[in-house]
Amino acid sequence: MSISNQDFEYLRNFLKTSSGLVVNPEKEYLLKSRLEPLARSQGMDSIGELVSSMKKFSSSDLKVEVTDAMTTNESLFFRDKTPFEHLDNIMLPYLLDARKSRKRIKIWCAAASTGQEPYSIAMSLKEKSAMVAGWKFDILGTDISKSVLQKASVGHYTQFEVQRGLPIKLLLKYFKQEGENWVLNEDIRKMVTYKEGNLLENFTNIGRFDIVFCRNVLIYFDLDTKREVLNKIAMQMEKDAYLLLGAAETVMGVCDKFEAVKGSRGLYKLVK
Repeated sequence: MSISNQDFEYLRNFLKTSSGLVVNPEKEYLLKSRLEPLARSQGMDSIGELVSSMKKFSSSDLKVEVTDAMTTNESLFFRDKTPFEHLDNIMLPYLLDARKSRKRIKIWCAAASTGQEPYSIAMSLKEKSAMVAGWKFDILGTDISKSVLQKASVGHYTQFEVQRGLPIKLLLKYFKQEGENWVLNEDIRKMVTYKEGNLLENFTNIGRFDIVFCRNVLIYFDLDTKREVLNKIAMQMEKDAYLLLGAAETVMGVCDKFEAVKGSRGLYKLVK
């Protein structure tokens, strides 16, 4: 299926508005690889037919499915390792002291996808049960995609998914095998709450956080959208909270609300 220039521009503008995703002309292959299967599943012969249907039904579920198809990105347990080392060695020690009067820490995983990141955080905290006895941890996972949040909340993963980044010790400790799949234990699942959320929209109703994971999301946005999202995230953070970005992301030259934590790749704090 080919994409006409007119249809490409429509999809490009739609995705920028709905999700912030920037699709440049050289990424036309991405549109085709993600949307051709969706068009076929809808009984359509072309992406052009898909676009026509999107235009005809302005508030259709099809638009949601198109956004889902284009923004569903892979996730894996303990991705990149470094952020979880920062959690263990920097963020937790500081916050256990700074929050000792209330004994509560709130963590937000923006773009939580299918749940591997928030569940990795939950397992990390569970491994420190003795150190954090008596503490309450609220972990919120948000994502624009309803389908990935549904998968995340169930906590069922394939053999392939659990083999990617998850130490065997934690797999055997926190999962049960059911047929070819692995099911996360209920006590870990209950540590995480999921909520649909678009980083381009208003999310002031989710409260304020001590730690924000917003990793491998900003790379899909243009500069103005990155700045807008980072400014909005800053408003949801406590004054001494931490922000984690992906390895290829930075706040430098984008947003002046944050400063890098020296010697800690991808870790930032609000400017005092």
